Amino acid sequence: MCVESDGCEIEGCSSSDEVRTLSGSMSPRLRSSPDLHPCTPGEKFRAALLRCRSPVVAAVFLSFGNVLNYMDRYTVTVFICSFMVAAPIFGYLGDRFNRKVILSCGIFFWSIVTLSSSFIGKKYYWLFVLSRGLVGIGESSYSSISPTIIGDLFTNNKRTIMLSVFYLAIPLGSGLGYILGAGAKDAAGDWHWALRVSPPLGITAGALILLFVPEPKRGSADQMGGCMRARTSWICDMKALAKNRSYVFSSLASASVSFATGAFGMWIPIYLTRAQVVQKTVDDCTTDVCSSTDSFIFGAITCVTGLLGVVIGAATTRFCRQRTERADPLVCAVSMLGSAIFICLIFVVAKKNIAGAYVCIFIGETLLFVNWAITADILMFVVIPTRRATAVAFQSFISHLLGDAGSPYLIGQISDSLQKSYTTSALWKFLSLGYALMLCPFIIVLGGMFFLATALFFLDDREKAEKQLNKLTRPPSSVRV
Repeated sequence: MCVESDGCEIEGCSSSDEVRTLSGSMSPRLRSSPDLHPCTPGEKFRAALLRCRSPVVAAVFLSFGNVLNYMDRYTVTVFICSFMVAAPIFGYLGDRFNRKVILSCGIFFWSIVTLSSSFIGKKYYWLFVLSRGLVGIGESSYSSISPTIIGDLFTNNKRTIMLSVFYLAIPLGSGLGYILGAGAKDAAGDWHWALRVSPPLGITAGALILLFVPEPKRGSADQMGGCMRARTSWICDMKALAKNRSYVFSSLASASVSFATGAFGMWIPIYLTRAQVVQKTVDDCTTDVCSSTDSFIFGAITCVTGLLGVVIGAATTRFCRQRTERADPLVCAVSMLGSAIFICLIFVVAKKNIAGAYVCIFIGETLLFVNWAITADILMFVVIPTRRATAVAFQSFISHLLGDAGSPYLIGQISDSLQKSYTTSALWKFLSLGYALMLCPFIIVLGGMFFLATALFFLDDREKAEKQLNKLTRPPSSVRV
């Protein structure tokens, strides 16, 4: 027989005479029980597999899946609307059902749909749009649920580090999307090939998650193995989140970051190309397939600054926690205000010096990416485990609704309105887009203010979450066979 601890997954069987549980060896009476039998090869394989399901391995595979999530999202286009609509649904499911199965199905779904959409011709463009919308639904399942698994596997500084590794996927995946998408398009002479890079990797990631990622009990890391004995209703969860000031302000700040990154991803490569046309170092492109050099460079910068920013954020937060308990929101606020300064300088420098503009982009993006993982960590501190998936989902919903769902379109509309009277002027095309993009640093400053507001309420909201978690948690009972 196999031994199971109360509320936990089966740990597996031992081929020796002694059967061990999570708390130690079984008693001599049980060791001599006639029901015990040697494990079959299948049970031995399952036991070996379970031993590989360490929290660190789980965090690595979840991070790999998140890289593919963002790489696929930014390879050709973004369909944020379906993502926003589906996220709250998966947040609800993620707080109540097996999270590993849900997010693995999401990976398989978006990988298959992405690959299938690459074979749709121009004649069926509406079908292509529909397929990209379905990709958003699949990706929302992953983004809404994965951070909560990491939150239940680690706590305190370890959780900050692992969430930092996980959120490296945002800039890394986005940058790889630009690089691999542009490379596949240029190599094949057909942009459809940009959609055929990530699906095989996605299917691989889904299989690895099913095999090696455990399904931890909600709140197990926070309460040393305790089990949640009560779960509130969805209406109660939403009321609690709406009253959670730290959650609300940090979500608004996250939307500010999303606004800027969405606009930059769409328009900065075009802006830099127009700057070079004004400087007469390149000719204006009038064909359907233009040079992808600026996309390559911007993608590489996004990868490097993302890695650097998240690492700096984790290290800085860990250091500052020794001096203030409000370190998390304060680090985010300072980094965003600093980012706004360098992003403003981009539009001052670009007209004369492209290299200088890239330096400003590098520093500005590094500071902007500092807060990705810290924002998720703030959520883990102020929201109880049984409503974290819902909280992550609605934070994503708010971020996209107020952020990148509309920012590329808004920037484009402002630029088009400004250049309406001078459509043939290369200089005015460049300046009008720059003036439109100047909206981004102002939004980033607003986000910094939201993080400062989060710092005011962070300690109170964290204490409330801890008290509520203690009320909802019962200690682990004795091991049963």
